[in-house]
Amino acid sequence: MTTTRAAAAGGPRSSGDQRARRSPRSGFGLLGPRHGRHSVTVEQLESLALPIGDDGVVIGADAEGRPAVLGLNRPSPYDVVLIGGLWTTQVLALRAAATGARVAVETGRPQAWEQMVHAMGGGQNGLAVYDVGRVPPQGASAGTPVLVVRDCGMRPPRGRVASGPWQAVLTLLPYLSPVAPRLVRQARLVGVQRISPDEAAELGRVMALPRESIESLPGLADGLTLWCADRDRQYVMTQPTDAEVGLLGTPRRMD
Repeated sequence: MTTTRAAAAGGPRSSGDQRARRSPRSGFGLLGPRHGRHSVTVEQLESLALPIGDDGVVIGADAEGRPAVLGLNRPSPYDVVLIGGLWTTQVLALRAAATGARVAVETGRPQAWEQMVHAMGGGQNGLAVYDVGRVPPQGASAGTPVLVVRDCGMRPPRGRVASGPWQAVLTLLPYLSPVAPRLVRQARLVGVQRISPDEAAELGRVMALPRESIESLPGLADGLTLWCADRDRQYVMTQPTDAEVGLLGTPRRMD
């Protein structure tokens, strides 16, 4: 009773009440440190820049030396065709796995992938190898994206596992083949490495490449790829890390 009357009459309160009354942020923690504000003039805003790139796999550097990023993990189907060498394909698969994607390799030459599988823990760390036509459903999702690599030679059969949400398909063609035009037309992205002048001329007709691109293809250096998406074209040089050199060797077009 005494305590109630004292509080109602504005009498002395407990020490806890006094502390709560003195603290303007009672229940929200302590006030943080105070720093001077930073400001710039309107003219200085143009000099500010924040390097933000697309989310994906760094596949190399462009002609200006900037990182070239390939966004493989997408909520819609994404088909990629690479007319080139196994070395570049394996680098892409290795880097995709490093970003958290599961990689399923469909191949008729599993021995070419054995060293890579062993280096990644025997298939327990994001990469598994299957015979041609034996890739099971992968159960891709936003949390577990999948890259299916089809290393099935010049005439790859129609795959049992197609591209879909969060599941991209990369088809490797060592050279231009009779099935190449169909695969190129269906792909969202096409990469071309060094090919013969006749192949370059034929591919130029299929992809409506400009003359300078067609003429450059027979002389592309090892590790250099011309990537084409719709009307966008970009030369990208894939430079391996020390770990990738130790595992896969130096860049090469021929296997």
